[in-house]
Amino acid sequence: MRFLSTGRRHPAIKTLFLALALIAMGAFYAGMAPVSQSSADGGNSTQVEEGRKLYEIGCSSCHGLQAEGTSQGPTLAGVGSASVDFQMGTGRMPAAQPGAQMPRKENRYTDEEIAAIAAYIDTFGPGLTIPEPEQYSAEGLSEEDIARGGELFRTNCSACHNFSGKGGALPEGKYAPTLEGVDDKHIWEAMRTGPQQMPVFSQEVMTDQDTREIIAYLNHLHERPNDGGMALGGLGPVPEGAFAWIAGIGVLVGFAVWIAAKGVRVK
Repeated sequence: MRFLSTGRRHPAIKTLFLALALIAMGAFYAGMAPVSQSSADGGNSTQVEEGRKLYEIGCSSCHGLQAEGTSQGPTLAGVGSASVDFQMGTGRMPAAQPGAQMPRKENRYTDEEIAAIAAYIDTFGPGLTIPEPEQYSAEGLSEEDIARGGELFRTNCSACHNFSGKGGALPEGKYAPTLEGVDDKHIWEAMRTGPQQMPVFSQEVMTDQDTREIIAYLNHLHERPNDGGMALGGLGPVPEGAFAWIAGIGVLVGFAVWIAAKGVRVK
């Protein structure tokens, strides 16, 4: 006697397939989802924990608890510790209030606190790290190196920062800040990370030797004594030309008017 198949399946089969599908999807998501916090540097856990506490107090309101970004600030995942060191070391962050551009101001954090926050931000994704002194130090460079740094600066930077690094205006209320008094490390970090309106000068575009020469030129320029005369702020030909027109030619025009008026009275 043969048993004929009815083509029906046990009701539990569907439930079993659904459970297996859910398990497979969960395993796939666990393997592919980004990890919000990395523990690659186990020996640095104390610094990272300290950075987390500081971040949650001073930064999370704009950048999110997991550095995911909000409407008030961009994500910090993958920006790297060099960017954090520049923004916080120059006092631009935390920002006092939104604006066209964050100005440099007095720093509220110690170097240790900034390093801790930077270490915490690094856990959200790899990025450019804080440079070593040999990457930006101007020590040991020759006069030829400094002269070459001046050529590099005038070619790549003077259009915004002025040929003497005094800064200049940009569209929409923005500006290129003065480079006078800026720490050498922060100049290197700005060139590499491209904060705000500044373009990024990568290692392929400008080597560490190039950046050292530019920094050496700026140091030489800002330490140069006044050789006399009216420097007019060292801002270049525009203020000098304005002074020549307003003061120089103005005096000549006034003198000519005085001569003409005196000649009329004589007649």
